[in-house]
Amino acid sequence: MGFVLSCWLCLITSFIVNHTCGASASVTSRILSGSGSGTGSGIRFNENYMVTWGGGHVTYLDGGNEVQLYMDQTSGAGFSSSSSYSSGFFHMRIKLPNKDTAGIVTAYYLSSSTNNHDEVDFEFLGNKQGKPITLQTNIYMNGQGGREQRLRLWFDPTADFHDYKILWNPYQVVFWVDETPIRVLRNLTSKGAEFPSQPMKIIASLWNGDGWATDGGLTKTNWSYAPFTAHFQGFDVTGCIALAYTSKDNLCASPGHWWNTAEYQALTPAQTAAYENVKKNYMTYDYCTDKARFPTLPPECTLH
Repeated sequence: MGFVLSCWLCLITSFIVNHTCGASASVTSRILSGSGSGTGSGIRFNENYMVTWGGGHVTYLDGGNEVQLYMDQTSGAGFSSSSSYSSGFFHMRIKLPNKDTAGIVTAYYLSSSTNNHDEVDFEFLGNKQGKPITLQTNIYMNGQGGREQRLRLWFDPTADFHDYKILWNPYQVVFWVDETPIRVLRNLTSKGAEFPSQPMKIIASLWNGDGWATDGGLTKTNWSYAPFTAHFQGFDVTGCIALAYTSKDNLCASPGHWWNTAEYQALTPAQTAAYENVKKNYMTYDYCTDKARFPTLPPECTLH
């Protein structure tokens, strides 16, 4: 698709939020670099997001450029994007609750609203003070999850903001922590595997998961440390709104969207090396190696 046609497609459908055709280089650089502690985008929370529960536990900071969710024994809180998307490079800057956070879950994810839903999860599992927080990722496809991977981060995620990003296009799903890919799911539907395909909203939440989140649920939330607070920045959205999604003509798969171009269809050699380093040195659990749980491994494990 030529430049003129792809820009025409962007304009007539109005499916892209905060992205201009032909400006991919600077946007790509900003999203992939994610350095520093500023808000970066200048887009206020209520331009693309809305509180979905626990409204009394949400505080707006810096004129709406930052949101604080807090949790006590009465409630946590959560928010979601106003629109659903069918492809994009989504990101959120997050600073996690500190001190003793055993049982506390901070989540950032994409999810559809169907009974057989698709979901792509970042879940940060709190821990007792002085012990490392676990980052768990999970993917639901056609209502089936159980695809957990867990790792220990190479920095303290409670000390400052970091970028957590999800690339979702017709070719792959990639989880990123700052500049580092930490998980990849290739689209292998042609070989019998599943792949997220339903329109999804962007969701974030802070909630009590002490039934399972820390030591398998043995370590419970210590409410004497409440309220627990998580901070979020970066409310611009780089994605294709799901109005573009139809069974006959999926405009969100168009190469006119920069996140669908060849550069984002596979990891580069340098990105692959960084990804392999994460798997070797930081990953603590991978469902694809858990043969006790999966005597027959899911197709995406063997096909990869």
